[in-house]
Amino acid sequence: MLKKYFKNRNFKKLKDDKFSFLFNEDTHDEIVVYDTETTGLNPKKDEILSIGAVKIKGNKILTSKKFELFVKPSQEISQESIKIHYIRNIDLQNGNNPQEALEKFLHFIGNRTLVGYYLEFDIKMINKYLQPFLGIKLPNKQIEVSQIYYRKKRRSVPQGRIDLRFDSIMNDLDLPIFGKHDALSDAIMTAMMYIKLQNIEHI
Repeated sequence: MLKKYFKNRNFKKLKDDKFSFLFNEDTHDEIVVYDTETTGLNPKKDEILSIGAVKIKGNKILTSKKFELFVKPSQEISQESIKIHYIRNIDLQNGNNPQEALEKFLHFIGNRTLVGYYLEFDIKMINKYLQPFLGIKLPNKQIEVSQIYYRKKRRSVPQGRIDLRFDSIMNDLDLPIFGKHDALSDAIMTAMMYIKLQNIEHI
């Protein structure tokens, strides 16, 4: 009941009816896993540099329906930032402006459920651009893979410390880690995590 109230309140803030599809009932048999690369970890001041996403249908990752783009930041990125995500200023010269990137992303995800690893941060980054543009926050249902992993792992380690680092979860689930950590690669690996976790009772 409370979720419906907040969703309706969010909908009333929508500035452009063209995007009302985001609030429709989700009747898709697909979900979307996505990830962002950013200039830092502070949604208030940092910017999105790239977005990667992929759709899942059942137990299959639909790599033919992948989404990947670069986003032009408002200023040059620092060397410290480049060392983390390996995205250079030259890589962003032909990138999308933030509004173009956002529109493409919204049309890709539609009203599908969103899945991610520490998804709350990626949602905050999208909302940073979405609220000035459309007046709303992402209304999509959200699923956090680290929470699913934690719940299933806790059964075998009830009093122990559970390592929720990305690579640790991948290793524990016996999944391959790609050499390159970019937004699309991380989205695909997160999709692998999600599917594996959906198909096992405990770890």
